[in-house]
Amino acid sequence: MTIQSGPREIVTPFRPIPLDVPEGMKPNEFFNSAENLNDLVHNNGLLRNPENLLLYRKALGHSNEFDTSIIYNTSQIILDPLGRPVRRTQVPDNVKHVWNRMNQILISYMLEKFPDPARHLVLAGEASLDATWPLTSPGVPSIRMLHNHFIVFDMDELHNAKLANPDNPNLTDGGQHSLFERYMSDVYHRFFDSLNLDILKPVMDGSSQLALTGYPHGLPSWEIEGGVETLKEIRFWREYDEVLKGFIDFYRTFFSQVSTRNAPMLQDTYFPAQVENILLFNNDFLTTAKMIRDRCIKDAKYANDLRWKPAFKQLIYRNDQGKLVVTISQNSIGNAITELLGVVVSRRPDAEAYAKMEPQLIEKLLEVRRRMLNADLGEGIATPHWASN
Repeated sequence: MTIQSGPREIVTPFRPIPLDVPEGMKPNEFFNSAENLNDLVHNNGLLRNPENLLLYRKALGHSNEFDTSIIYNTSQIILDPLGRPVRRTQVPDNVKHVWNRMNQILISYMLEKFPDPARHLVLAGEASLDATWPLTSPGVPSIRMLHNHFIVFDMDELHNAKLANPDNPNLTDGGQHSLFERYMSDVYHRFFDSLNLDILKPVMDGSSQLALTGYPHGLPSWEIEGGVETLKEIRFWREYDEVLKGFIDFYRTFFSQVSTRNAPMLQDTYFPAQVENILLFNNDFLTTAKMIRDRCIKDAKYANDLRWKPAFKQLIYRNDQGKLVVTISQNSIGNAITELLGVVVSRRPDAEAYAKMEPQLIEKLLEVRRRMLNADLGEGIATPHWASN
């Protein structure tokens, strides 16, 4: 029987979180508070270090196969939610150094424990978490601090899941809702091709797509030469950051032109030569900016919904051939990193169903924590569910 390719929608049970939002506060306002992050540490924290990086169990997870995050927990030292670092380019070098080592250990662990791409989908990445769209919108991030996701999905579960609505606005893949891909694909890809990357090799043969979901498609993608061993090299993580810097340059340059006709090049661009030569002299790029600018002038709702600041999803994942691939996409409405690969997660409160899966999930989380403790990456956290070592 031929299995239809398309995005999948899975149901993930969770244990309802016993958090009382103070009277007079909206949930997204409370979730940004230091008090809520304190609860995150004491009820779900696994490991923390002097760099304020916190490894924790996802209480509202994407998958109960394996699901954890590392958050740059600045809630106690930067009380202004709008002043906190929300992307890697804003993180101090000493913190980023430790973070990259934690990332490497986590990704290596997932690939070791789930070695077969036919049985498990493995991914790690992040989405923009700043308030790049109106603060009154319900989709404003619940925790406005940079955090990475580390997720494994069971492929049988994905095969058996229902097809997701391809018009779901959260499916921000290039073939669905990405402004860049739809109207200026050639210049978008040419700009990324101009970056000086040695380890990351452009994927040109369509192997970046997952056969089951068909995602991602149309997006710039790079194979990590050398696979998981390359993650142990600092130069890989620097190239990973170069991809993000390139995306930020493209995004900010485009929306500066949307905002102001013939705006000068932004002074703090990472790649000024490429911006000047490839973007600001390209007719498709500037014509698309005019189209969006004209619509903003006439359509108040459209203009209000735009995300004027760099909004992105960037991830590392394993493709069907077992190779590690990096990709990046514009983020429109949804913030779920899984949707870039065509996986829509419907979370359902079901304490009984979650309890059946919790022991094996916790066992793996504590095992990867031990590897980080051995690598001197922090100290364990005791919670009502587990000890500190």
